[in-house]
Amino acid sequence: MIEIDVKGLACPAPVIQTKSILEKEHPEAVNVIVDNEAASQNVGRFLQSQQYKVSMEKQGNDFHVRGVRNLNETSEPAPRQQPKTDRQKILIMIGSDKIGHGDDDLGEKLMISFLKTLNEMGPDLWRLVFVNNGVKLTIENAAVLNDLKHLEECGTHILVCGTCLNHFHLLEQKRVGQTTNMLDIITSMQLADKIINL
Repeated sequence: MIEIDVKGLACPAPVIQTKSILEKEHPEAVNVIVDNEAASQNVGRFLQSQQYKVSMEKQGNDFHVRGVRNLNETSEPAPRQQPKTDRQKILIMIGSDKIGHGDDDLGEKLMISFLKTLNEMGPDLWRLVFVNNGVKLTIENAAVLNDLKHLEECGTHILVCGTCLNHFHLLEQKRVGQTTNMLDIITSMQLADKIINL
């Protein structure tokens, strides 16, 4: 088992450094040490995408993310053929809990109305990415939490910036979506047909 110490690195460096080492070493087992829960979730999800069986353990202030190569899946899985479709992949970046500037109360009402109406976009709505103050819309008691959960149940991917959650001390209050990092966000932007910024 190789050990990768990425404590103290800002998002998305823990995932990028882990990826770089895995590409060089191809280890059967790895132990990645990070210093916050958001990084542990991001690294764990990355290891799973690379066919590792993942376990996590907190030791003191550190998180140990261990991955063991799944021996039943030694080769890369064949990419699934996507059916031909006229649907777009629309990604919406939400960087605030308000829409517009000027009156904060009005901005909050507009954002709530916008998110409650998003279901009307139908299957073209592919991903919602919450960053900065926008992550506050994904926590317990948020006015749109049930609406976001419904969108997720209907197939919309919801990504929530882990660095932002940590900054606002909200990681444990997140109730919808996947905690993510900037590498995932950039990849999503590359794959999207259309990006809407709020």
